[in-house]
Amino acid sequence: MKEAKRIIWGLILGVILGIVLASLPDKSIYEGLNKYALQPIGTIFLNLIKMLVVPIVFFSIALGVMGLGNPKELGRVGGKAITYFMTTTAVAIVIALGLSLLIKPGTFGNFETQGLEYDNGNLPDTSIINTIVGMFPTNPITSMAEGNMLQIIVFSVFIGFGITFLGQKVSTLRTFIEQGNDLMTYLITLVMKMAPLGAFALIASAVGSQGWDSLKAMGLYMGVVILSLFVHSLLTYGSTVSLLGKMNPFFFFKKFAPVMLFAFSTSSSNATLPVAMQTAQKELKVPRSVSSFVQPLGATINMDGTAIMQGVATVFIAQVYAVDLTPGQLATVVLTAVLASVGTAGVPGVGLVMLTMVLQSVNLPVEGIALIIGVDRLLDMMRTAVNITGDAACAVIVSKSEEGNLKEEENEETDERYA
Repeated sequence: MKEAKRIIWGLILGVILGIVLASLPDKSIYEGLNKYALQPIGTIFLNLIKMLVVPIVFFSIALGVMGLGNPKELGRVGGKAITYFMTTTAVAIVIALGLSLLIKPGTFGNFETQGLEYDNGNLPDTSIINTIVGMFPTNPITSMAEGNMLQIIVFSVFIGFGITFLGQKVSTLRTFIEQGNDLMTYLITLVMKMAPLGAFALIASAVGSQGWDSLKAMGLYMGVVILSLFVHSLLTYGSTVSLLGKMNPFFFFKKFAPVMLFAFSTSSSNATLPVAMQTAQKELKVPRSVSSFVQPLGATINMDGTAIMQGVATVFIAQVYAVDLTPGQLATVVLTAVLASVGTAGVPGVGLVMLTMVLQSVNLPVEGIALIIGVDRLLDMMRTAVNITGDAACAVIVSKSEEGNLKEEENEETDERYA
């Protein structure tokens, strides 16, 4: 908890500094401080974390497959995880659509829509076939260099299977994987010493860049997104962890809170992954074989927070342009967002790319995205915290359902863990 308190203080001080900088009439002060201090510190911290992401995904997935032992167990665990991720993503966007239609954030205030421009670039092909084919790398080294997580996961699964089936013939490789994972765990602990300073710099830079005008103009839109994120986290994750994972939801959120704060400061599920896995294994007692497979998979395809943003943004833009969405169009929004959460994994600016596709699916003007870009950075930090929490909730639920099947020794359970 000491580490969590330091991160909290870093965030609080960063918010205060950001507000002060945003309030100054002379913007050159913020620009200078951000360019020569805040941005470099935040970037160095993120780079150190991202430096570990690819190797830890490789080692942890391979180790997880070795722990599960055979394709049948892997298929069962993977099937449960994907079902949970897809279901909660659908629930998330339904919550977002419901609250948006109820509160109507796009009907408050006068939003200027003339001359809006948004360059949506070349949208990726998110068809199911293209997604499946794209999972299999032609060159795993290139996949690692590019940070293509789906391809890295597939390659790691094959490595884990090969080591499992060859047994003693590749005992040296098995030891290498185990020791590599231990090394990454140590390096994560080392880099996390810088977390409070990194969180301070990142949040100060984000808050200071927004300015009060954009925050006030988009206040209700932001409020609906935040409310949807809170409701989804509390109801969906809390209830599934309690009912399916047999774990006290208060215990779950208490133990995972430091990771949520870390995700908030980094705004990256991949960057938060090493810390999230470490916490799930040590604090939530999720078996390493389950955590090592489910959480990297979730960081790649589970985007509940992003789905919520898409739902609220779609209704908001429709209301600004005075377009009434039909029930059929709302259903299309749900389906498109759920499928796109897998198909666009790993694409830079993934939230806005996915939103572009959702808007096009219901014939809304893509230019409307320009309305929300100004506040998207802050909301991205919040939805990242929700995404990574969903991955941990899934790991808890899958580990509970697999208690009788896992080969690892079961972790001891405490009365505090379970309701």
